[in-house]
Amino acid sequence: MKAIVIRENGGSEVLRYEDVTLAEPGPGEVRVAVEYAGVNFIDIYQRKGLYKGQLPRTLGVEGAGRIVAVGPGVSETKPGDRVGWAMQDASYAKEIIIRSSVLVPIPDEVDLRIAAAVLLQGMTAQYLATSTYPLGGADTALVHAAAGGTGRLLVQIARIRGATVIGTASTEEKARLALEAGARDVIRYTQTDFEIETRRLTGGRGVDVVYDSVGQATFEKSLGCLRPRGMMVLFGQSSGPVPPQDLQILNRKGSLYVTRPTLGHYIADRTELLERARDVFRWIAEGALAVRVDKVFPLADAAKAHDYLESRLTTGKVLLQP
Repeated sequence: MKAIVIRENGGSEVLRYEDVTLAEPGPGEVRVAVEYAGVNFIDIYQRKGLYKGQLPRTLGVEGAGRIVAVGPGVSETKPGDRVGWAMQDASYAKEIIIRSSVLVPIPDEVDLRIAAAVLLQGMTAQYLATSTYPLGGADTALVHAAAGGTGRLLVQIARIRGATVIGTASTEEKARLALEAGARDVIRYTQTDFEIETRRLTGGRGVDVVYDSVGQATFEKSLGCLRPRGMMVLFGQSSGPVPPQDLQILNRKGSLYVTRPTLGHYIADRTELLERARDVFRWIAEGALAVRVDKVFPLADAAKAHDYLESRLTTGKVLLQP
C-alpha cells in the first residue's frame, strides 16, 4: 500500500511516497479506504518537528472514505459505510487502520470530498465560536486569515451566531472572499496597520475576541485590538511560534484573557465529537456553511501540497487524493 512517510524532520523534500504494510484491523478497529485526506498546518508542524512524534511516521490527521473491513467487537459501523475523521494520524495513505470510536458518519447529502475538506477545520471553527468564546449577537470578533480554510468557515459560523466579524486578508481577492463569507469589514494588513484600523472600526472600543491562527506575526498587535477583559484565542502559528511573553502585558492592556486551544481536547469525548460534526454537516446541508476546496493534489504530490499551503496563497482547503 502506498503512503507518505517521513524518516526525518525538515522541509517538504522529506515527504516520501513509499510502500508500507498495513495490518488487519484489531478489536474495535476498522480499515478504511481513504478517498481524500486533508492537508493542514499541523501536518507541516509535524514534518518540521515543531510538534514532536516518533519517526518514521505517516502524516495526515484528517480524511474521509469508505470502510472496507471491521475488526472484532465493532458493531456500530460496517463495510461500505461512509465515514470521516479528524486528529487521527496516518491519513496520507491509500488505506488507514483507525478506531471505530473516532469516526463520524457522513450524511448522504454531504459529498466525501467536502467532508474531508471540512471536518478538522469545520469542527475547529465550531468549537472556537461556540465553546472557547461563545459568540452571540452583541459580540464583535477579529478573525485573522479570514479567507483561509479555517478562517472562512469561522467567519460564516460567527455570522450564523449573529456576531459581527472584522477579518484580515493579504490581497484584494482574499478580502472579497472574506466579505462573501459574511465579514462586515476586511482589513488589508499588507496596506494598513490592522491594530489601528480595528480600533477605528470599533470606535476605539476594541473587539471582544481575536481568533488568531497566524501566531508570531500578529500576536502582539492582536492584544492591542481587544477591549478590556477581551479574549485572545491563539489556535495556530502559520507565521511561526509566538515568543515568550511578559504576562504583565495582559494587565496593562485591560485584564485580557489568552488561551491556546486545540481541537483534540474539544472532541475527546465521543458525544462532543458527534455533536460538533453534526452541527457542521447540518449547516452545510442547510446551505448556511459553504466549503471552498482550493486544490486537490495526487497523494504522490504531497510535497507540492505542503509547499502550496506554506505559500499563504490558499483560498480554501487543500486535499490529497490517493
